[in-house]
Amino acid sequence: MARTSSGDDARNDVAASASKQKKPKKRRWYHQLWDVYKMTRKQNPLVTWWMLASFIGVVAVALLIGVLTGPWVYALVIGVPFGVLAAMFVLSRSAEKAAYTQIAGQPGAARAALGTVRGGWTFEDEPVAVDARNQDFVFRGVGKAGVVLVSEGPPHRATRLLDQERKKVSRILSNVPVTLIQCGDGEGQVPLTKLARAVTRLKSTLTRAEVAEISKRLKAIGGVKLPIPKGIDPTRARPDRKGMRGR
Repeated sequence: MARTSSGDDARNDVAASASKQKKPKKRRWYHQLWDVYKMTRKQNPLVTWWMLASFIGVVAVALLIGVLTGPWVYALVIGVPFGVLAAMFVLSRSAEKAAYTQIAGQPGAARAALGTVRGGWTFEDEPVAVDARNQDFVFRGVGKAGVVLVSEGPPHRATRLLDQERKKVSRILSNVPVTLIQCGDGEGQVPLTKLARAVTRLKSTLTRAEVAEISKRLKAIGGVKLPIPKGIDPTRARPDRKGMRGR
């Protein structure tokens, strides 16, 4: 009996320790804020000084107003929270720019930037046109401004891809506005950091019901289809041994 009891206790201890290991450590909001700060400081070492300057500047202005108009203590109580808010604003803008810097030049960077667009816009996860040789892409989105096609790649190659996709969309949606945007650093292109803003500034011309109908029609076009025969799983395909022997 003693051996059985000790064995049960050992198993219970092992189960308890395993449950403790599986339980993920809860992350607070300040942990996430610290991670954002470290990532931003890695890309922009001056972010700390910019945050301090914004905080001190707002508090100094609040103190000056308090000295001129009334008790400076009340101005300090009001100025400190606004100073913290100004520092957080600087951090958020710097973090956004640092995030764009990290993904700039990578395939699919435009789609990552388009993921921040709000206001009823929806973008497909996969590109609708691909130049596999040069890694150029075209992404498609639908919103109240119509259909927007966003390209990745140099202007001379992106123009061809955009025109092909525009013609494809116009055959199905003849009366829907189609906007072409080239994302990049070349002449006439929209920088990655300003891509989301360029989309949100497009003028709304459609209703929500029309946007839903357009999305349904565009599903008929589909995206990029790889040249893989139907019914064949490329991960399980086996070579033809007779063909390899020349039979």
